[in-house]
Parts: sequence; structure tokens; C-alpha cells
Amino acid sequence: MSSASYRIERDSMGELRVPADALWGAQTQRAVENFPISGLRLPRGFIRALALIKQAAAAVNARLGLLDRRIASAIEAAAAAVASGAHDAGFPIDVFQTGSGTSSNMNANEVIAHLAAKAGAAVHANDHVNMSQSSNDVIPTAIHVSAALLLHEQLLPALAHLAGVIAAKESEVEGIVTTGRTHLMDAMPVTLAQELSGWRTQIENGAARLRATEPRLLCLAQGGTAVGTGINAPPEFGAAFCAELRRLTGVAFQPNRNFFEALSAQDAAVELSGQLKVIAVSLMKIANDLRWMNSGPLAGLGEIAVPALQPGSSIMPGKVNPVIPEAATMVAAQVIGNDAAITIAGQSGNFQLNVMLPVIAYNLLESIGLLANVSRALADRAIAGFTVNRTRLAETLDRNPILVTALNPVIGYEKGAAIAKKAYAEGRPIREVAADMTDLAREELDRLLDPSELTRGGIKGGSSGGG
Repeated sequence: MSSASYRIERDSMGELRVPADALWGAQTQRAVENFPISGLRLPRGFIRALALIKQAAAAVNARLGLLDRRIASAIEAAAAAVASGAHDAGFPIDVFQTGSGTSSNMNANEVIAHLAAKAGAAVHANDHVNMSQSSNDVIPTAIHVSAALLLHEQLLPALAHLAGVIAAKESEVEGIVTTGRTHLMDAMPVTLAQELSGWRTQIENGAARLRATEPRLLCLAQGGTAVGTGINAPPEFGAAFCAELRRLTGVAFQPNRNFFEALSAQDAAVELSGQLKVIAVSLMKIANDLRWMNSGPLAGLGEIAVPALQPGSSIMPGKVNPVIPEAATMVAAQVIGNDAAITIAGQSGNFQLNVMLPVIAYNLLESIGLLANVSRALADRAIAGFTVNRTRLAETLDRNPILVTALNPVIGYEKGAAIAKKAYAEGRPIREVAADMTDLAREELDRLLDPSELTRGGIKGGSSGGG
């Protein structure tokens, strides 16, 4: 590094060369050099949360008479610029760093101090930007704030959109009857709308689970400082900070009722990750149902056709694959894996501090973003546009021996089993075999075995008849 390409920065450990145009200082540079591990950086949502924390803290420190109003205003302006995404290049530190996230907290402090200094204010990264704070309460707070904001802005709206698209499709396919399946084997009929209603309810329940978790997520560690006692912060700081953050974001953040829990544990993040995993499992089920229903078109089920989006093979002309459902299954796998990492990290609360905070932040926010994006893709590019092969559905329904279940109240289970076996063996429609093996009139068989009626449940036969 030539002398023209760097400047000298100083911290408590001494002098260090920093790239001349870098917004950060010595502590950030040490972290860059210490952790050349993955090339992964903490995501935009986390950087925004850090900046919002610094902005709110500066406002509160000024209001409490701890910080000169001119310095506070410079910090607030610089932090707002960072929160907007204008300076993301100033956050180069690897995810796999010090477990408290101190490096990332100091990165934010140094960038904001540097920006404020460029605007003409003499701002110190520790004394001013980090006033009334510690990395040990800032980083847990940033995890909660970033996750809560992404839930409100991305995932909950995406799930609502997906549920709405499924509901619209339910209306579109209302009355279309298909063969139900259990164990991947033919079962009693259902309507496509009934089948889709199960998907929709899974998604609605997933959103409800997120909302049920939210009260713990909105409780923040800020004010606990180093070990939960609140050393070097005024007693009223935590509450005032949350009020200011509510003003900045419109989200009802509040101080955690116990800062020792907030610093030493990440139970709320683990809880949220578990709910994200449930949503991933739901999306995996829905995506795989779509893949099965779309399979073929000749040698598979071929009941629906999802939109053709791109060529499916580099060697087989004309092949088209269900690429969006496949992407959804991979997202589900990633989120389930992220949950495993977050669960292990959540166990790493040693005495007064969890020391796997950056990896919790990274995986949690990745899961939220992936689920939001793939939910919209699944809605708009797979479910909204799939078409139904009514002819195929009618053919399989007509030849489904399991329809004989509806005759159980009339002819009994044993007679029904014999009819089903004969229909399977001979490949004949169940009505024909039932007409041969019972004294039920054709009209009565048509009534009892009407697939549409059978989707409504209840007992279709009586005690008379039989044979």
C-alpha cells in the first residue's frame, strides 16, 4: 500500500494503516485484517438497524443533556444517511468475527463519526456515537430491530400476498373434483379448492405464528450496556431510546423487562427462527404438491400445468420443468439449515453475553428475505397461472376403486373391499363392478358414487339395499 493510498488511524492499540478513501477507522481495519474468512457481510437490514440505533441514541443523549446538541445533530444526520443505504460500502467486516459483534458496532461508530467529521463536527466514535451504549446491548438490539422491520416490510406482506393468490385460485377452481391421495395412493375425492384451502391455511397460520412471536421480538436490550446493569447509561435511557426508535420506525419497540436475559440469551431470535422454519416446511409441502400435480405431462400425474418459464434441459428439446416450485424447496432447505445454525448459536450464551450474535443476525435475516422473495415468486409465477387438465382428472376419478368407500353404509366394508379388488384387477370403473356385484340400481349407484357429492362428506347411503 503506497503512502498516497492510505492514511494513519489510531486506537487504544496504536497506529494502523487504513485505505485513504475508507469511511472506517482503526478498529474496523483491524477486524478486516483479522477475519478474512467467508467474504460474507452482515446484510443491509442489519446495517440499517445499527444506524437507526445510533440515530436514536444521539437524540436521546442530547435530550438528557449528555451530548452537545450540535454533535448530536451531526451524528443523527450521518446515521440517517447510513440507514438509507448511502454508505453500505463502508461496512466490510466478515460475518464470522468477534462473537459479540463488537467489530460491527465499532464499524458503525467509526463510519458515522467520519461522516459527521466531514460535515464539520468533531465527533468521537466511542465517546459520542457510542455514548450510553455497549456493543453488548447494541448488537442484540440490532438483531431484534432488523428482524422486526423485515417482518413488517417484507415477509408478512409476502405471506398475505401468497395467501390471497391461493384464495383467488380456490375461487377459480371451485367445483373441480380430483382424486384425493393418502400415502401417495388413491383415496376419496376432494375438490381442488379444498386442496388449495389447506395450502392457504398453512400460510395464514405461518403469519399468525410470526405475529404471536412479535411481542418478544419488540423487546430490546438497549439500556443494559455491558453486562445488563446499565453501567454508563442513565436509568431512563432504555425507555427514552425505545420511544425515539418508535418515532423513527413506527414499530412499537419497548425495553426488555430484564436486560440480563436480553444480553445473555437470544431466545426471541431462536423462537422467531423456529417460526420461520415452520413456514419453510409449509412452502416445501406446497411446492412438492405442485411438482407432483404438474408431473409428466404424459408419464406423471399431469393434473395441472404450471406456467412454462424457461427451457428445462440442455439436451432434451421441449422439456419444461417446474422451476419455481423447485426454487421454493431449496429455499425451504436453506431456512431449515439456518434454523439449525441459529439454534446452536442461541445455546452460546455464556454468563452475561451470547457470543454468536453475528451469525444469528446473518442467518435470521437471510431466512426472512428468502421466504419473502420465494413466497411472491411461488404466488405469481406458479400458483396464479397454473391450468387444470380436467380430462385427466375426470379419467382418474371414474376409475378410482376407492370410491366404493361411499357404499360402506349400504353394503358393508367386506363387500366393498371385494368390489375394489375386482375393479383394480380388471381395470374397470367402480360403478360397473358394483352394478355386477350388488343389487343396487344404476341410478342409486350414480347417486352414491357421485364424486362431487363425496367431497361434501357425510353418510351417503342407508341401511337398505345391499347384495
